[in-house]
Amino acid sequence: MIRSALMNVMTAAALKAGRGLKRDFGEVENLVVSLKGTGDFVSAADQRAEEVLYQELSKARPGYGFLMEEGGEVVGADKSHRWLVDPLDGTTNFLHGLPIFAISIALEREGQLVAGLVYNPATDDMYIAEKGQGAWHNNRRLRVSPRASISEALVACGIPHLGKAQQHPRFKLELAAVMARAMGVRRLGAASLDLAYTAAGRFDAYWERDLKPWDVAAGIVLVREAGGFVSDLDDRDEMLAKGDICAGNDAMRRTLLSLIRAA
Repeated sequence: MIRSALMNVMTAAALKAGRGLKRDFGEVENLVVSLKGTGDFVSAADQRAEEVLYQELSKARPGYGFLMEEGGEVVGADKSHRWLVDPLDGTTNFLHGLPIFAISIALEREGQLVAGLVYNPATDDMYIAEKGQGAWHNNRRLRVSPRASISEALVACGIPHLGKAQQHPRFKLELAAVMARAMGVRRLGAASLDLAYTAAGRFDAYWERDLKPWDVAAGIVLVREAGGFVSDLDDRDEMLAKGDICAGNDAMRRTLLSLIRAA
């Protein structure tokens, strides 16, 4: 387990925000099921969690900058450090009462990701990683899957929703190519957990397009510290800038990249 001062700060902030999300999640089922009413409630839960994270991280590390899903970018006095924060990854799952959502926190130092945390308050699963310290799920050390054959692989992906209809034709081609070779394909609906599960070896590989930096920053650290490899879909290290990602052990990631390119 990682017991650094930095990770203590990150876990304390996540646990405090998580208590509020867990309470709010319990209220979702009691709401009148209307898109506007439920959506407004979830948005408020999202904002409350982000405010807790912002306050706790700012108090512990004054001057650090932020890049947040709701609050956008906050430039800090310390230009060498920046938090990347998603207070509720998997909003649609949350809205529908599915316990597959997470808080995601990453720290960037001099432009390099050095620490990541993904926490699911509904299940109390905490995934943490710090550069050079490995990746952990609660008290268990994580390693990516060692499988090398795509025919034995369980692959995770992201499916573009209705608002991204222009991406559907390309995704269908990519999915068909992967389905024809992989043992199975899954879609969770929370990129941070997709990456955490890849770090844990539950998924053998994962790809997705059109993501934001706060969706994947923490998960990137988790996968790398679990012995895995992460790239964009052009096999470069520009995931945060381009918004697409591919992860797994090196052999599986390269195979998945080749399938997607061919599609």
